Amino acid sequence: MPTPIKMPALSPTMEEGTLAKWLVKPGDKVEAGDIMAEIETDKATMEFEAVDEGTIASIAVDEGTEGVKVGTVIAMLAEEGEDVDEAAKAAPAGDAPKEEAKSETASAQAEPVEAPAPTPAPAPIASAPKPSGDRIIASPLAKRIAEQKGIDLAGVTGSGPNGRIVKADVEGAQPGAAPAKAEAAPAAAAPARPATLGGDLDAPYEAQKLNNVRKVIARRLTEAKQTIPHIYLTVDVRLDALLKLRGELNKSLEADGVKLSVNDLLIKALARALQRVPKCNVSFQGDELFQYSREDISVAVAAPSGLITPIIRDAGRKGLAQISTEMKELAGKAKDGKLQPQEFQGGTASLSNLGMFGTKQFDAVINPPQAMILAVGAGEQRPWVIDGALGVATVMSATGSFDHRAIDGADGAQFMQAFQQLVENPMGLVV
Repeated sequence: MPTPIKMPALSPTMEEGTLAKWLVKPGDKVEAGDIMAEIETDKATMEFEAVDEGTIASIAVDEGTEGVKVGTVIAMLAEEGEDVDEAAKAAPAGDAPKEEAKSETASAQAEPVEAPAPTPAPAPIASAPKPSGDRIIASPLAKRIAEQKGIDLAGVTGSGPNGRIVKADVEGAQPGAAPAKAEAAPAAAAPARPATLGGDLDAPYEAQKLNNVRKVIARRLTEAKQTIPHIYLTVDVRLDALLKLRGELNKSLEADGVKLSVNDLLIKALARALQRVPKCNVSFQGDELFQYSREDISVAVAAPSGLITPIIRDAGRKGLAQISTEMKELAGKAKDGKLQPQEFQGGTASLSNLGMFGTKQFDAVINPPQAMILAVGAGEQRPWVIDGALGVATVMSATGSFDHRAIDGADGAQFMQAFQQLVENPMGLVV
């Protein structure tokens, strides 16, 4: 009996996904563990492996199809000894209700509908000004300019979508201008543009459909800003000692093929700071506060599909070389869309580093259900008091965003102080 291959749930929150790409075709033989397709979930693009062996008899869902519900039959697999052509004809389980619904819809469409009585055609009338009761489509800015200049919008021809009157139309119009003669409607109306709270959307644009990752980013960050009371604390951190230590460690690790980045050391410093101030290694859970005993650091990575945060598990107890190796592997998989759920789901705190882009300082949005995220900017040469005298030092601004429901300001400040001390005295990162 042919086996239906169904849309899998590749993450705990996945309800539907996009069948991004088929890697097999009808007639191909597969074994357990073979990669059959790439599926875009609400988190990332992931590989879908075969569970059983057999021959692909048919493909029910084409690649590129969006919104495929979990459990939907996407292909049929013929087992060993089965006729592939016969297996291809087998109706996928669960399709009967769809056909029945389709039949009911067709039946409903076939029912006669009483036609409305014909309306007599109005007698032709001479061209006249637009009645005052007709709706005039104009942007708020165009209406305001028209009111200031005393222009009757009924006499202005709109050049915007669907005849919408925009700023340029009223700037050149004269007060009391006679209503323009109505022009023939265009053969194809321009696509409607979203309404805004002011101004015109007249610039050329290309509408791009949101992928699943971008939809989740939009939903979660909106939720974070609407429901989490953020408090922001910023410290300036001198980097000279950390940069010197990094250079020395990289020389000693060169033979092992390991090259530490500044970000690797900051991941370790964040984890060690959480160890020193465990009140910040928490999450707000309604009537409870979860206190974590391990430092799992989510690190923001810019992937083609959108921002994603692979996790360095137990970063406080790992060596710098191990953190560096894991981070490079995870970042590569993130950019290729190959992260597995366990590699990006969870985390107790986050790190976002925009220093490589020259950003001096920024406030990051908390990644729920976490209670804090550390945003670090670029290290730059700044005036600095050294041993009582004014000198120059390499300084970085770091800003912690804290969930004020779970973390008090004093605890957040203590954490930022611990992070600053660890970076400025970095030997604490290697012991």
